[in-house]
Amino acid sequence: MTEPAITPSIFSLHPLAWAAAVLAALLLAVLVLAWLLAGWLSKPYRPAMGAAPQELGATAVEIATSQGMVRGWYAPGTPGQGAVLLLHGVRADRRAMLPRALALHARGHAVLLIDLPAHGQSDGEMLSFGPREGLGVARALAWLQAQQPSEKVGVIAASLGGAALLVADLLQPPDALVLEAVFPSMEAAVDNRVRAVLGPLAPLARIATPLLLWQMPLRLGLDPYQLRPMDRLAAWNRPVMVLGGTEDRYTPPAETRQMADAASQAQQSAQPLWLVPGAAHVDLHQFAPQAYEAQVFGFLSAHLQANVQLR
Repeated sequence: MTEPAITPSIFSLHPLAWAAAVLAALLLAVLVLAWLLAGWLSKPYRPAMGAAPQELGATAVEIATSQGMVRGWYAPGTPGQGAVLLLHGVRADRRAMLPRALALHARGHAVLLIDLPAHGQSDGEMLSFGPREGLGVARALAWLQAQQPSEKVGVIAASLGGAALLVADLLQPPDALVLEAVFPSMEAAVDNRVRAVLGPLAPLARIATPLLLWQMPLRLGLDPYQLRPMDRLAAWNRPVMVLGGTEDRYTPPAETRQMADAASQAQQSAQPLWLVPGAAHVDLHQFAPQAYEAQVFGFLSAHLQANVQLR
């Protein structure tokens, strides 16, 4: 009589083969999780948006770009006081900059608040963490400069907004720039965030960070290792003030100092640096409003008022 054939099962595998199968399954699960996470991170941010607050006296504007419309609010100011473009961070919208806009407008500055591409009401199918947002920022800055041809124009840019401005190809740079918690490189930005999320398992960032970065060429056609706002800042020739928090884990103080050093070396003179005591990766105006307005608005007024130097 012929013995029935015995079909091997996974449970009858050699221990080494079993370990290899488990490792392969875990690796596949990690790859799938990383792909899904990166997809979620790059999804557009679309909150409900109301009208501009009446006290700002702003009108809704649409600014055409090669990627669609950038939308925002614009309020003219007092002649000679300059204008300010306000750029929010990732997964936020123009309303994050509204308290700054109201305070600046009360001082006489014209203000333009926009939603970055793929945020708020602005067009865009995917966050790119700098380059695509930079297209919208460049057009918004040019639009504000055209609206205020006899005024100096400054920018306050937080996190992603600052990175987008620095990597953009600008027709004309602003007369003064304030950077808040802006990452020096995409690699550093991702690694810091991964480590903050992993906590005690932070050493695993050596694996997780590359898994997230390798997807950028596939999803966006961009090389993340070439996305380095600090390199652009090193060639900047206009006044810059750099801000960050002493407790910021996403853009640590050492990286904020690197950004300030890059700006200072480019202009061969020290540029203002303010590390806000006790602040994490938060809205620095909301965290310390009086000190913020004294230092940041004072910096802008010194460089934007007509009696300093007309363009």
